Formats: sequence, structure tokens, C-alpha cells
Amino acid sequence: MSIDAAAYGTVASYGAVAAYGDNSPIAAFATAIGNSALTLIRCSGKGSIDLISPLFAPQKIKDAQGNTVIHGWIVLDNEKIDEVLVSVFRAPKSYTGEDSLDICCHGGPAAGRAIMSALKSAGFRNALPGEFTFRAFTNGKLDLTKAESVMELVSAKTETGRRHAVSRLSGSLETEINEIKKTLVELLCGAEIYLDYSEDEISADADEADGKLPNQETALAALARLQKLSASWQIERIFQEGVTVVIAGRPNSGKSSLFNALLKEDRSIVTEIPGTTRDWIEAWVFVEGIPVRLIDTAGLREAADSVEKLGVQRSRELLKEAELVLYLIDGAQGVTKEDTAFCVGYNAAEYNATENAQAQKPLLLLWNKADIAPLPQNFEFADNKTVSVSAKTGEGITELFAAIASAIQEQADCQLREMPTVAIGTERQKKLVDTACSALEEALALAEREEPLDLIAPLLREAVNALGEITGEVSTADILEEMFSRFCVGK
Repeated sequence: MSIDAAAYGTVASYGAVAAYGDNSPIAAFATAIGNSALTLIRCSGKGSIDLISPLFAPQKIKDAQGNTVIHGWIVLDNEKIDEVLVSVFRAPKSYTGEDSLDICCHGGPAAGRAIMSALKSAGFRNALPGEFTFRAFTNGKLDLTKAESVMELVSAKTETGRRHAVSRLSGSLETEINEIKKTLVELLCGAEIYLDYSEDEISADADEADGKLPNQETALAALARLQKLSASWQIERIFQEGVTVVIAGRPNSGKSSLFNALLKEDRSIVTEIPGTTRDWIEAWVFVEGIPVRLIDTAGLREAADSVEKLGVQRSRELLKEAELVLYLIDGAQGVTKEDTAFCVGYNAAEYNATENAQAQKPLLLLWNKADIAPLPQNFEFADNKTVSVSAKTGEGITELFAAIASAIQEQADCQLREMPTVAIGTERQKKLVDTACSALEEALALAEREEPLDLIAPLLREAVNALGEITGEVSTADILEEMFSRFCVGK
């Protein structure tokens, strides 16, 4: 959601007068400012119901019961501002856990800004980004996994992303993390029992406990659950952020026509003149529920024209960024030496460099213009899967969508339709799960070597603390401010 500077000011200006963690009354637009039927303004904080009461006529809001809706007018200096509906929520039965109000007024920028001005004159201040959800967290209404899922839900691009965010908002991740943490706390307690003995009390049994992690099978089971959570981010990221798919090929092979066919609209200029596309163009398309950033590029060839040369150079740079490449072969001309050179050299580091040396970015070969030049039987080329398509007639487009989804599935090394019941939803959660995994793996390795428990126990505590940080049980003001400042204003 974009922030209207005139209505809100800047985040920097907030810092001089307000900070996360106070309980002063706050107000913010909960809907985007613009032409619409209705606008929603959210208010919260100690005394907020009493503050708004002088602005409301004819009824007194301060006498209203919680969870009720009241009709009336916002009035300032005996002038009617707008006719509104006000939803009243009394602490602790509200989103923030404080006294809160949702003002539903007429849409359009003028009415909303006038009401915001009246609220500020009554004693409300502008809410910081994410401050309503921050207060919900600090007042015990949400843990951090649920708080983060609120923003995931607001920004969800796909139905799958929405469902996964709702699952976390319903507490699935919080429950899983707390169950694993409880197991590790029990293991830690078992280890520290021996460490709490004085030297005189240490028995032979305690000596024998060195290097033997209490209930080691339970520790291994907890590690397996953590590893499954960590792996879930690889797939969850696909549904949240999508994948970059680049269309490449020689000039006039049909790249722009294919781009338009996949989008089902004319976005790229298509002519019979080779080299028409001088620069890249992109658009978002959904492939079986997966957001795909689709990029049409300039044809790959040795260009003499300086402008086209820049386009070809940019195309090669995009190929390095791509997570999947669709390479078009012009079926009317067949495989050329340029096609061979590209496909044979694709797996070289120039295009296919990844952080994981074992991983390779997938390449799909597309035999285009199949309407006039069908794919030869038993066609094999460069050990890559080939899909027969006609960008002009739409032949093979359905099969291409399936092939793209399959390639993404293989890249994620998991069945997209078999997502884990519980998955992590943010990179912050992924890093902390990995921290817990590493600490527990090291603890188990030390136990395997029969190292003393006083070396193992701190690692178990590190894992417990990392899991506590995921839910917010362990947190610092700096971490919380950094996280909630990324939310939209009014949430």
C-alpha cells in the first residue's frame, strides 16, 4: 500500500515525536487514499473513545458498548465533516488489545483527510507503519509469526500464498515452533540437572551422562522437524516472490509473439523484421498458482547496431538472473549453429552460476512455429526437454504452462502440490530456524563424540533462544522496530 505523504508525513518525521512502544492514541488510513465508495480510518490507544466523543454527533460514543456500530456525523467547530459509521471496540476485545475505533466514511481523498485533521486536533497522532499490529503483539493478541502473517496476507499475490498466510495467522506455525521448543527445553533441563550438581554431589551416574544427550532419539526427531521447516521456505518463497523466467532465442524466432501469447495480450511489438525488440520488457503471469516474472528479451546475435548491441548485452545479463530460461528454436529454420552454441554452453558458469554448485537452473527448449514446421519425431537436442508450440496459433501453450510448472517443481526439489502442512513464511523465520538447526546438529555431533554435557547444554539453549525469537518470546526493541517498520501504515 502506498503512503500518502500529505496525509501521513514521512517515517523520519514520526521519529522525532513518536516511537513504537508508547500507548498514545493513534490514527491512520486503513484503506488506500483515492476515489472509492468508502474509506476506513482506524484509531486505537488509551482514551481514544473519550477523545473522539466530542467529534461525534448526535450520540455519545463513550457510552457505546464494545463490538457495536454507531451511525452519526463527525463534527468539528459545529461544522459537519462527513456522515460515518463507527465500529467501537473496547479493550481487551480488539485487534490491538486497546480501546479502538474503525471510522467508515465516504470515499475520496477530501473526506478522509478532513476526518484525519479533526482526529489530530482532538489529540490523536499519526500511526507509525505497522503500529497497530505492533500493539497487538505487545498486548499479547498476536505472536510474531501471526503478526508477520498479517503482512503476508495483505501482500499475497496468489490464492496459495493467501491460504498459507491464513494458516500461519491461525497459529499453525506458532504451534509447531512451540512444540519443538518444548521438546528442546525438556532436553536442556535433562542436561542441566547434572550440571547443577556441586562437585561433592556428582555421582558416577552423572559422570556417565557426559556425552549422552538425554533422550537422543527425541533430539533427532526435533531436528528432523526443524529441517522440514527450513526446507519449506524454498517453496514458500516461490508462492510469495515468484520466479524469473526469461524468453531467449535468435532474432525473429518468435519470442515476442510467445510473450504476448502467454500474457494473452499484445505487450511486445511483433514484426517480421529481425531485431525489432531492442530492449527487454517484463510482465507478471500466474502459472498454476505460481507468480512468474516473464521477461521478453532482444534476440541473441552479433549486432552491428549500437542500440541493438546494448539490448543483446542486457539480454545476456538477464539470462544470468533467470531462474528458468525458455529458449526458442525457429522451427521453420531448424536448429542453427547459434542454437547449438547457446544450448551446449548454457550450463557453463556464464549463464548458470548458482550459489549451490550442485544446482543448475533449468532450460526449456521450445520448438516454435509448429503450425508450419511440426517438431520432427524423436527430436533430441542438447539433453533438454523440448516443447512444441506455435506462438501464432496458441498450439502447445497449455503444455508449455505445465512444463514451466514442472521445471519450477524440480528446481524447488519438492512437489508443489504437496506443501508441508506447516511452513515458514519469512526470511527472518528461515534464518532463525537454520540457527536452531545448526546448534542442535552441533549438540548431537558432540554427543556422538561423547563430549561433556557442559559443552552440549549451551548449544541446546542457543536453539531454544532462536525458536523463542521466531515467536517473539525472545526479542529486542531494535529487532521489533525493524520488522514492523516494513508494514504498511494503518496495519
